[in-house]
Amino acid sequence: MSVSLAELHSSLNRLLKPGDFRDYCPNGLQVEGKSSINTLMTGVTASQDFLEAAINKGADAILVHHGYFWKGEDPVISGIKKTRLKTLLAHDISLFAYHLPLDAHPQLGNNAQLGLTLGFRTEADLDPLHKSRVGVWGYVEEPCSGETLAARINSTLNRSPFHIPGKAKIIEKIAWCTGSAQSYIELAHDAGVDAYITGEVSEQTVHFARETGMHFFAAGHHATERYGVQAVGRYLADELDIHHEFIDIDNPV
Repeated sequence: MSVSLAELHSSLNRLLKPGDFRDYCPNGLQVEGKSSINTLMTGVTASQDFLEAAINKGADAILVHHGYFWKGEDPVISGIKKTRLKTLLAHDISLFAYHLPLDAHPQLGNNAQLGLTLGFRTEADLDPLHKSRVGVWGYVEEPCSGETLAARINSTLNRSPFHIPGKAKIIEKIAWCTGSAQSYIELAHDAGVDAYITGEVSEQTVHFARETGMHFFAAGHHATERYGVQAVGRYLADELDIHHEFIDIDNPV
């Protein structure tokens, strides 16, 4: 089966509701390709390695979390930006990218899917009054020590997390936000959680965790954001009867 580019775009916008977010990049169709889509490839970032892998698998369109045209970047089309865009245009491949909307979807988003993957039960947003802040809090389905949770993250995500041990001997209430959301640790503390998980760590985050007694885990930006785009790809494949594959271009950060 195939679907029109317009129908795929419409389905994504209905699902992810990009108009609800103030974001750092355009969400939706970023590069227009062929008008008919049979094969959709998903990934975390539209890097050159990802583009080449998608071409080799016969992609008509690609869907990623990290696309192009970020606020504040040089708008000149040169260097790696030129190479990436030239690759897409030469092969008539459409690029869809959704940043915060893909983080935030309550069932298919990065946070929801990471919670399911690690065995957490989501209760609420960390900041329900701020739509562009996408962290959540909930409970560990099988409460455990910080060391046990670190081992679970390692075995599940295939990434050894950076762990600042906290005061709680058993972690029950937990907050998490994928990617570079280390600054949300203060919101997590305000929510009264035992631990906070994100992708990256900053120098000041370590001190905040130590001084408040929270467990803190940095499990990798890429590693924590692999799951939402896969879930959306599977949803689209079922809804639109198109072929979907996820391509994981590993990134140690």
